Amino acid sequence: MPWLRSSSQCLSLSPCQRECERTAFSFYCAVREQLPVWLLEEMRSMEVFCWDNGSPRAFLPSEALLYAIVHDHQDYARYLLNRYPVAALRAPSCSFCCCPGSGAPHLNVAVRYNRVAILSMVMEALKDCGGLGKRREYLDGCGGCLHAADAGKTAVQLAVELSHPDCLLQLLVHGARPDGLEVALQRLISCVVSERQQAQRCLDFLLLFLSKPPLLPCLRDEPQRWRGVLGNRVFSWLRGLAPSPLLLQALRCLAQSGSHCITSLPDFLQPHS
Repeated sequence: MPWLRSSSQCLSLSPCQRECERTAFSFYCAVREQLPVWLLEEMRSMEVFCWDNGSPRAFLPSEALLYAIVHDHQDYARYLLNRYPVAALRAPSCSFCCCPGSGAPHLNVAVRYNRVAILSMVMEALKDCGGLGKRREYLDGCGGCLHAADAGKTAVQLAVELSHPDCLLQLLVHGARPDGLEVALQRLISCVVSERQQAQRCLDFLLLFLSKPPLLPCLRDEPQRWRGVLGNRVFSWLRGLAPSPLLLQALRCLAQSGSHCITSLPDFLQPHS
């Protein structure tokens, strides 16, 4: 965030820069307190400034959306995405992110904080942001600062790593590349018992959207172990020894119609590899 500086950095700021830092922090707090949308927009456009290339400027919609995601202010996120469907999803400026040229971090931030409702809104807004190629580029991009914990990871990979299956399903249904199968397998056998169900769901959702499974050395090197974890049918399919199970094929067709088609199924029909 723009005001998170060391004490030596703060002392070197001009009075105008310090005032920008103060107003930026007040805006952050206002979003955190879930203040009404009209008040937040009035603040953003008239009262709040950040320092950018030697002069103050108003917060961009994309920067405000990041605050809304972090603090789960769904009304504000909805307003920004409806009012500025393209601008709200652009990468923040250099003053907001210390790595120039880094991609838009909104998907990764939504996944990290498990903001399923806001992520769904973002998916809808992406439909107005160009053709299929642009949407897939956005969905499969590695957004955020290059030094951050999420650096080099797509939103799908991050959802698998954090075991956030509802976020993962939203991304996959809207066309994100189903990466991270090996991470999902390792996560399944290494996580604590309380996280295993979520890790299993992440694996199941990846399997639903894999048209052709990649060749994984772990399955080749430890066949007995993974056959016991996955079951004979799924293991044989992942090893290329058999077609995918019929239930998996049926659920895969159903999943193409939207995430609600999967989540609304009774438990005995939910994907369980």
